[in-house]
Amino acid sequence: MSLKGFKFSVVEAAIKKPGRKDLALVFSETPATAAAVFTTNAVKAAPVLLSAGRIAGGKAQALVVNSGNANACTGAQGMADACEISGLLAEGLGIAEELVQVSSTGVIGVPLPMERFKNALPSLIASCGSATLDDLAAAIMTTDTFPKTSVRVGSSGGVGYTVVGTAKGAGMIMPNMATMLSFVMTDAAVAPELIHTVFRQAVDRSFNAITIDGDTSTNDTCLLMANGAAGTPLITLDTPDGDAFAELLDELLLDLARQIVKDGEGATKFVEIRVTGAVSDADAKRAAMAVANSSLVKTAFFGQDANWGRIFAAVGYSGAAVDPDRLALWFDDVCMAKDGIFVGGDAEVRGTEVLQRKEFVVTVDFGLGTGHTTVYTSDLSHEYVSINADYRT
Repeated sequence: MSLKGFKFSVVEAAIKKPGRKDLALVFSETPATAAAVFTTNAVKAAPVLLSAGRIAGGKAQALVVNSGNANACTGAQGMADACEISGLLAEGLGIAEELVQVSSTGVIGVPLPMERFKNALPSLIASCGSATLDDLAAAIMTTDTFPKTSVRVGSSGGVGYTVVGTAKGAGMIMPNMATMLSFVMTDAAVAPELIHTVFRQAVDRSFNAITIDGDTSTNDTCLLMANGAAGTPLITLDTPDGDAFAELLDELLLDLARQIVKDGEGATKFVEIRVTGAVSDADAKRAAMAVANSSLVKTAFFGQDANWGRIFAAVGYSGAAVDPDRLALWFDDVCMAKDGIFVGGDAEVRGTEVLQRKEFVVTVDFGLGTGHTTVYTSDLSHEYVSINADYRT
């Protein structure tokens, strides 16, 4: 990785408990053009409220992020703590406090252990530049079982640039940017209007197209910073270089989103849900998300039960326009139902064989129009219950 102008550091602050590095810093040597998308949950954590207000200025230079404590539902003290952390970091780095983004993930409703933060911040700042992207990814994990990173390279005007990203998330995963934490950095020079346009689109096609359990978190954030340190010409909208940057960003965010689904709490299956032939893309999305979030469907996936009727039931209550006599369904290339009824023959046996795979595609065709979408989900296992039954202990 040859990302220029960004430095990372991670330290152990023992925010929840000792034994792992849980406080991280991303620092750009110059103020970066920035954009962010935050959770749609009406109950927002203090760092989300603070960072959302600041990112409206379109610039960021530093990000401080912790795992182990969400600083959510902590009232006025939670906001005061987030402000104090960002102030101490800004002072230590010698930058404007408005350029500091703050992010947290972990247990909700517990005040931050501020003395541990204060004790750890000096070493976090002093060691700036000593950590890698993998270190950053590991420091923000909670119930994740592996760190999630992705890297892409491109060029503009004959000058190469790098785009890197990291994400965390395994549970409380649901679209409309109530999914997880993700931080993306590039040393390309990117026009603000391009960043805001393609970033939102890339989030919609990736993080807003995944679901593990239908739960919407209080802290979720996706942040993009572009500092121009690679020396590229300014990349703008509606140009070949702008289109190429958008494609790289799409690839990177989708890669991270797929990693999150594959790491779903207790997940044993990675499932792609495709809906075609709907009256609109919006209807296709409604139906796909109903299938992807159905506990009955997800437990059938876990049990390797080719119970296609549960999928039609979810489509039926999704709110999408449906003609039951036109519905068709496939598990990979095995047609299970056509014109709304079971196709018969050996479809049950062949469909069960598909569901025994680690990854497979479920396709539902409405036979009504051109609306289509793809979402990604996992199964629902015994392990998911075990993980979330004692998350706070």
